[in-house]
Amino acid sequence: MASRTKPREKSSSTDAKPAKNGKSVVSGRGNTGVNAATDYIELFRQMYLIREFELACGENYSKGLIRGFLHLYIGQEATGVGAISTLRADDYIVSHYRDHGHALARGLDVNRSMAELFGRATGLSKGKGGSMHLFDAAKGFMGGHAIVAGQLPLAAGLALAQQYQKTDALTMCFFGDGSTNQGVYHETLNLAAVWKLPVLFFLENNMYGMGSSIERVRAGGIDFYPGMATYGIPAAEVDGMDVLAVKEATEYAVDRIRKGDGPQFIEAKTFRFTGHSLADGQKYRGQEEVKKWEQRDPIATFPEKLIKMGLASSAKIEAVKAEVSKQIALAVKFAEDSPEPDISELFTDVFA
Repeated sequence: MASRTKPREKSSSTDAKPAKNGKSVVSGRGNTGVNAATDYIELFRQMYLIREFELACGENYSKGLIRGFLHLYIGQEATGVGAISTLRADDYIVSHYRDHGHALARGLDVNRSMAELFGRATGLSKGKGGSMHLFDAAKGFMGGHAIVAGQLPLAAGLALAQQYQKTDALTMCFFGDGSTNQGVYHETLNLAAVWKLPVLFFLENNMYGMGSSIERVRAGGIDFYPGMATYGIPAAEVDGMDVLAVKEATEYAVDRIRKGDGPQFIEAKTFRFTGHSLADGQKYRGQEEVKKWEQRDPIATFPEKLIKMGLASSAKIEAVKAEVSKQIALAVKFAEDSPEPDISELFTDVFA
């Protein structure tokens, strides 16, 4: 079908800040300081790690080594990496079922993450959670959640605990545009605003829910951030295909939360290059639209930008790619060689 949803181009020189009226658009200018090369190459490494991890997951899903549903983060890497790069170790993250990218950006073990998808005992959740339930409490990663919008009230609870502890730590809550059709989305926004909870609501708006575009299922159109004025929550839209723009917008929102200004809201316009899951035939959108967004693929555009800025050479970029590819190959081998969970584990870690 034809779609009106197209990539939005944003200026790279804008220095707008998130505003309470929800009308600002933030674009990243980039930092050219002495640490820029190291920091930016690390951002690329993380994005490429996620891309290679997801490609390996897709391949092994096709082989039958990964079962159940598999929701890939391909195309959205700049959003997760840019946002999570601003957090501290004592902050919490809760996510949706497209959680692999967030987990890796947070620094969860690559081998154990892959083993979890393979359903092996060495996985992050002992092979019991699978693709949609990656957890690592030691890193403040409080899980991917399969129930649409189910993570939102959990994020409010975590933020409330942080508020009680009287620290300046915060909770970052990732969710997709499909979550906004759930009542708990509005309930959580309202409660967070009333209690001034230290939570960053981060909407990854990839324009499509499970099987339809936003424009076909939402009366308000594709933009969500203007509606935050209803709750008195400062909000901004950001180019989710630009890792530096996401980082800049998130840093500003995080700083406000740490200062006690209450919840903040960021809407990142991004795009998934694959289907909702690997079982999705994508009959609801045309390939021309996908190809247009692929021209803005952060895995390709960001290293080109680094080279033009003189912060990296082509040789350095290729070296990073080679290192990551080796790391992913070892992770797949680790997962393949890991044992299945013992039958005795069937009823452990079960609470009722």
